[in-house]
Formats: sequence, structure tokens, C-alpha cells
Amino acid sequence: MRPELSAHPWQCQNHGVPILPPPPNSPTASARHVYGCDRTAPRVRREGQEEQRTSETNRSIPERRSQRPRRARPDGEEMRTRAADHLEALSLEIERKLQKALNSNSQRLQLLQQLFADIALKVDDRARDVILSTNDDGIAPVDEREDTRLCFYEILANHFVRVPESGRRILDLIVQLWSQSFASNIFALLFHRWLFEVPLDGKEVSLRYSSALVQGATNVFWIDIQTNTRHFLSLYNYLLEEVALVPDQLSKISVQAGRGLFLLLSRFMLFYDQDHLLPSFLEHFPTFPNSFLVGGPADYFVIELTDQLQKLKVEPVLLHYLSRMTILQGLELRMSTSTRLKACLYSFTSPGGPTYPTRAVRHAAWNTLDLLFPVGRYPRHVISLFFRLLYPWYWPSSCWNFIMTCVKTIYYYILNLIVSSWENMRRPNHQRMHRE
Repeated sequence: MRPELSAHPWQCQNHGVPILPPPPNSPTASARHVYGCDRTAPRVRREGQEEQRTSETNRSIPERRSQRPRRARPDGEEMRTRAADHLEALSLEIERKLQKALNSNSQRLQLLQQLFADIALKVDDRARDVILSTNDDGIAPVDEREDTRLCFYEILANHFVRVPESGRRILDLIVQLWSQSFASNIFALLFHRWLFEVPLDGKEVSLRYSSALVQGATNVFWIDIQTNTRHFLSLYNYLLEEVALVPDQLSKISVQAGRGLFLLLSRFMLFYDQDHLLPSFLEHFPTFPNSFLVGGPADYFVIELTDQLQKLKVEPVLLHYLSRMTILQGLELRMSTSTRLKACLYSFTSPGGPTYPTRAVRHAAWNTLDLLFPVGRYPRHVISLFFRLLYPWYWPSSCWNFIMTCVKTIYYYILNLIVSSWENMRRPNHQRMHRE
């Protein structure tokens, strides 16, 4: 009998190996192992041949691999050249958009807004490998950054310092668009390094650029405030650590712009969590003409911070400010400045106008007020309670919150008492077992 065939008459069902038709006067099916259909037949010779063929193939693989031409890896100079080319292409694209905005009156605001959004975008991994070169000393590595976020404006600002000619063409177009809304924002993002690290021509140019820097930085920092993000943290860190705390850098801008820069940094220091630099910041604080009326650097800092608190409308940001204000403890302030701060904090403790704070904000304000001004703590709470009686529509919610607070306090007290009693009961047993 012949072996069982598949759909094609020249293949075995199990092997799928092509076989030859049996010659005439062929042996029986049990002896047809030479045609590849019998698996029980001995295969000593064929296995030996396969092993020999496999060993020859394995020996030839490294030889073939060694004969392949290897792709040369780009060296450091080539990577820097590629990065410079890509950054120059980005610069040309920015120049093209600014020129288009200058020529189009109807779409000028929209084009500037789109350009500002583009340069503030986060750089993804693929673009970072292409754009960043090995000598970007002005940019901190992503692993060492607090926000692990790298934006296009940081790379472009560093590029304009290394290649000033590329930035001057863009700067000439921005100067022609000074009156537009996003012009100062774009200037602050792209040229905050260029202003301090590239020589300028004349004091008038320095005054114009430094004023635009302070105005643009104020706008972009408020964007972070409104969205509760930290997109422009690197800009703030540069202005604080590389400019405000370095007298040689600060002297490159006008005295008026330097004072405005310090007031700006005072308003956003707690938001960007740089309050650990407050002692050094106050030591480098410039002198003001009306210092004999206002006070010292600490008074200026607290006054700016107080004005900033009254402008905040975002609850998470306001809570963040209130939680970081413990750094003000121990500062020597004038009576007028201390009263101003106390009144600002007290305005957040009442549920009504003009601030209409939430319950979380009221409690945070009470905690900060009691910490900074412990004298008169209990009389303030009593007076606040009497004033709460003037708002009867808040009584139901106040009573309900008071009851829930009491219930939670009693519950946690009983739970803590049970846990402590259980630990006291187990302690003698452990001591007895240890002695035995």
C-alpha cells in the first residue's frame, strides 16, 4: 500500500516533503524509507550529514558577518553639526512666521499666538535626540531636572547665544511687533539668555530689551498660575539663580529693570518652590528710592507677596502659596507691613466676599495666620465666630461641618485608644516570652 497523500500527490501528509514516484519493481511500503515517507526507518547517515551541514553553516555565519560593511556611527562633531542644522531650520521657520505676522494685519494676533504655543511645547524623545547636541552646557539634563520637562524655547535660547547672528534677524522682526500681545512673551522665552550673555549696543537698547523681558516674563508666569503648571520653571530659575543672585549679570540691565525683576521674582518665588533661596535673595535685593518709607528687602518681598495673594483665583495655587508661607516666620517686618499681611490672611478666613474662599482655603489661611502671628490667636477665633453669626445662610453648612469634625475626632480618638490598649496588652506577653 502507498503512503497517505495530501492535497498534492507529490507531498506526504505528515512531512510535506517532496518525494519521487517509486521506480518500477519497488519494494513494499514498509521498505520505502529511502523515499522519505517512513519515520521509523534508521536515519543515522542523514542525521550525520545534517549535523555536518549545520556545523559548516554555523562556522560560516561569523565569516559572513565579518564580511558585511559596518555602518559608521556618527562622532561628536557630526552630531553637533546635525543639531546646529536642525536648530537653524527652526530659526528660519520662526523668522518666516514672524514675517508673515508682520505682513498680515488680520491674522497677526493669531499667528503670534500660534508661534508662542509652538516654542513653549515640550520636546519629545525623538526630537530631543535629533536637536540636542553633546555640548549643550546651558541646558540641564532631563534626568536632573525637577520637572523632567524640556521645552523648545530652552533649546532655542541656548542656540541664539551660541549663534547670535541667527537670533538678530528674529529680534529685528520682534522689535517691529512690540505693540502686539505675544511679542514680549516670545522675546522673553527666546532671548532671556541672549540679553545677558551677548554684548549689546548702547544703554537705550538695553533698557528697551530689559523692560520687555520683565513684561514678557510676567505674562508667561501668570500663564503658569492660571493653568497650575510649571512650563516656564527653567526661565524663572535662570532669572533667579543666574541673574538676580549674580551682581555682574544684573549690572548688564538698567537699574529700573533690575528693581522690576526683583519684584517679579518675589511674587512667584513660592509658586516655583524656590523659597530656600530667600535669604540669599534678600541679601542681593536692590535699594529703592522710597526705602525709608516702605522698609527693607523683607518688607518689599512681603508686600509683593501680599498683593499676589489677593490676585489669585485658582484654589490649588492659593493653597500652595499658603502652605509655603511658613518661610516668612522670623522675618523682621515693619508694623505697617505686618498689619498688611495679617489683614490679607484674615480676609481668606471668612466665607463671604470679597474673596469668597472655599473651606479648604479658609482652614489653610487660619493655620498660616496662627503660625505667623501666634499672639492673639484665640481672640481672633472668637471674633470670627461672632462675625459668622451675621451670615445666617452659612449656619446649616457650618453646623454640619462642625458635627462631622466632632464625629471624626471622637472616632479617631477611640481608635487610637483601642490600638494603644492592644499594644500595652501585647507588650507584657512579649516580655514574658523573651524572659523564658
